[in-house]
Parts: sequence; structure tokens; C-alpha cells
Amino acid sequence: MISKILSNSEKLFDFVVNEGHGVKGLCDIGIQALPKQYIQPLEERITTSIVITDDSIPLIDASNWDDPKVADQICKAAQNWGFFQLINHGIPIEVLDNIKETSHRFFNLPTNEKEKYTNSLSSNVRYATSFNPEAEKTLSWRDYLSLVHISDDEAISFWPTSCREEALEYLKSCDTVIRKILRLLMGGLNVKEIDEETEELLMGLKRINFNYYPKCPNPELSIGVGRHSDISTITVLLQDDIGGLYVKKHETNVWIHIPPVNGALVINIGDALQIMSNDKYKSVEHCVIANGSKNRVSVPIFLHPKATSVIGPLKEVLQNGEKPIYKQILYADYTNIFFSKGHDGKDTVKFAKI
Repeated sequence: MISKILSNSEKLFDFVVNEGHGVKGLCDIGIQALPKQYIQPLEERITTSIVITDDSIPLIDASNWDDPKVADQICKAAQNWGFFQLINHGIPIEVLDNIKETSHRFFNLPTNEKEKYTNSLSSNVRYATSFNPEAEKTLSWRDYLSLVHISDDEAISFWPTSCREEALEYLKSCDTVIRKILRLLMGGLNVKEIDEETEELLMGLKRINFNYYPKCPNPELSIGVGRHSDISTITVLLQDDIGGLYVKKHETNVWIHIPPVNGALVINIGDALQIMSNDKYKSVEHCVIANGSKNRVSVPIFLHPKATSVIGPLKEVLQNGEKPIYKQILYADYTNIFFSKGHDGKDTVKFAKI
């Protein structure tokens, strides 16, 4: 069976993508070497020559949200790094552990249980592999489940029974932290109050992903997720203790590992907020390397504007005469461009520039 699948590109694509086996399915049938479809070109591999280990993104203690230092640290991290880790944020460690266990439980389901979510009755539920297999030249070593939250009722009707309660609980547990982060970031842009219209712009749509990176037979040749920036306003990521997330340091060509910190959340700025802030806050490239020792999971929550929202530099940012770098664009148009191609660094943001 293995040789039959690996000897034919179309058969491998069918097995992994169309039949819903994913890269976990390749591991389950016992492949010993990385299929050629997953071998990244040299320029896309994160090698030790472009990684620095004596620097890292800010680690911010949020035990007192009202302390002006917390606001200052978060806004400075958004400007200088586009990434930071948050500890003592108030979400119980049991909730974080539970959602990681839930991720493993979903991906360990039989293929026929997962496969029905490749073409779900709801467009807000999607089980898939890589990022955009039809458009990518090289596939990524990742399977994922993506759940868009429209309402609890819709989630209960369509989300997988193996994870829907836990996913809803996790979204609710993170809501207060998300709102506090956004309030502080908006304060740094002279936005004094988040009214209903601004809230729709910042978090009109929520999406939670379960990412699964199985052990890779040749991790040095592959990638878990290719280099990209998120298109969200912010992303709130929970990673496990294995590691593998790398961030490109702003205006350099070096990559920095984000070490797992027990109980921490990794927060990053997305393109939408970079555009709204007129480049004050930075959405930076990041990627995930494959690993050969353990099965890794991560759980990001993406906060997006509504598809019908028009995004551009906020009036508060431009009130002192600053020239806009970006035009006003329909967010749905922006997302359509992002999802129509493979990951390509920060190329999507060029579409929004004046």
C-alpha cells in the first residue's frame, strides 16, 4: 500500500487531501522517508544559519491589567516585535490543558470520522491538511480543523461532537483576555472607547483552529506551516511544550524561536491591525518547523473583522495629519486574496497599500 501511494503523485494527493487521511494518515501507514511533495526548496527551510538563540519576544506578566506598565509593554511589543507571550492572564491551566488534550483526541479519531468534515454541511467547519494544497507548489506537514464561531447554536449543530463543547468553553474562557488586550492596543492608537462598530471591526468574526503536526520522517527537509503573516486583527495562540514556532525579527532576515512557556499564550498582530494602525503595529512573518520526535498540537484563536467590514487606517491614527499608507478595502476581498494562494510571507498586505 505504501509504495502504491508514494509512487504516484495523484494517488498521494487523493490519499492525503481528498480522502481525508492527512499527513497523520501517512504516518499511520508507516512511511519511512518524506514524500517529494513535502520537500521544501532550500530557500524556504529554516536552517541554523538564519536562527538566533540569544533573543526572544517579550514575556509580559498580566497579573495586574490596570498597571500602566502592562499597557506600555503590550503596545511596545506590538510596535517592535508584532509578537509577545502573556503569563498570569487569568485563564486556568486546566482549561489550557483540556483544549490541548481535545486536539489530540480529535486527530486520533478514525479517518472516516474526520473525513466527513472535509465537506461539511456548514462552510464554517473545515477539516483539511497543509494550507491550500491545490495552489501550493510544496505541501506542509500539518493537518487542521478550522471552526468559525457564528453562534453557539450553530456550533452545537455543526461542530464535531468530539470537540465542540471544549472549543466553546475555550472561546468563552479567552473572551475577557482578548477584550483586555484589544482595549490596551486601541488605547495605544488613541481610540478611547471600543463601541459596537469598533468591536465588529476588531472581532466581528472568531475562528478557532486545532493544528496537528505529526512526527515527520525528515523534518529538516519539510515545514509545518510556511512563512506567512496572519490576516487577523490579533491571534491568540496556545502551543504545547514541544516548540517549533519561529518569528522573523522585524526588518532582518533572522528567525527567532518562541520557546514554550507553561501556561502562556502567544499573542501576535495580524495584517488587519497593521493596516488599521497605519503600520504602527507590526504583523510579522512566522512559520512552524516540522519535528521528528513528537506529535505537536497548537490551538490559535483568530480575531477578524466581519467580511463586510471596510478596513483602513483608523481616523484616530490619522487625526494629527499622518498620511495613510493603506487604502480603504473590503475585508472579504483581502481574505479572498490570502486564501487563493499558498503562503508567501507578507505579500498579501501589498494589496492594501495606496
